[in-house]
Amino acid sequence: MTAMVDIRSVHKSFGSLEVLRGIDLEVRAGQVAVVLGPSGSGKSTLLRAINHLEKVDSGWISVAGSLVGYRKRHGKLYELRERDILKQRTRIGFVFQNFNLFPHLTVLENLIEAPVSALRRPRKQAVESAERLLARVGLADKASAYPRQLSGGQQQRVAIARALALEPELLLFDEPTSALDPELVGEVLDVIKDLAGQGTTMIVVTHEIGFAREVADTVVFMDDGRIVEQGPPADVLDHPRERRTKAFLSKVL
Repeated sequence: MTAMVDIRSVHKSFGSLEVLRGIDLEVRAGQVAVVLGPSGSGKSTLLRAINHLEKVDSGWISVAGSLVGYRKRHGKLYELRERDILKQRTRIGFVFQNFNLFPHLTVLENLIEAPVSALRRPRKQAVESAERLLARVGLADKASAYPRQLSGGQQQRVAIARALALEPELLLFDEPTSALDPELVGEVLDVIKDLAGQGTTMIVVTHEIGFAREVADTVVFMDDGRIVEQGPPADVLDHPRERRTKAFLSKVL
């Protein structure tokens, strides 16, 4: 298996606050990496750096063999034009904590907007694909509904379908269940589990330890801008080596 995501020596600061302190991470094609850690540990910033929503201060990130946000010339990195960055992002699906659906568009329109505008797909083809995706996430009957007419769990399933509509090589999830009522969490995690079973490469920031145990190929524990520990779920969750990991898990398990 080749590396789908390769992160090397990534640093990121906001003013005097260093949020990422030398991150090295590799995720292979078809793997699911689950990122755990306390609030403020840098998890969301790392995800946003992977699709260049945040520019890194040093180090580099590549997805599917291409540098994200930059090109290399004579040993130096030069930032890509915005148009090229947007094109790169079509290969990296991002599912946000708060759904980020367009409220004025129907569910179907939310799904076809990017394929038609960014990828120049024929509308008929985009609609057919969107209908298949809605069926896949159990929402075939909601195509003409507006986001406000859906539950939080349904909105998040639409957001996942929208990310899939671009046929990305990588899917990023930033705490996809944290804005949901507890009884709606399962329906969203079931969709993500289904994607994992089909070999979708994913990085999932979450607090759902049971999900991490069941679905992750690798669990990454972050604290204070660093990766403290990583490995198979059975190792990190059941037999953590690092004191900080043990302290965190003792509070959430």
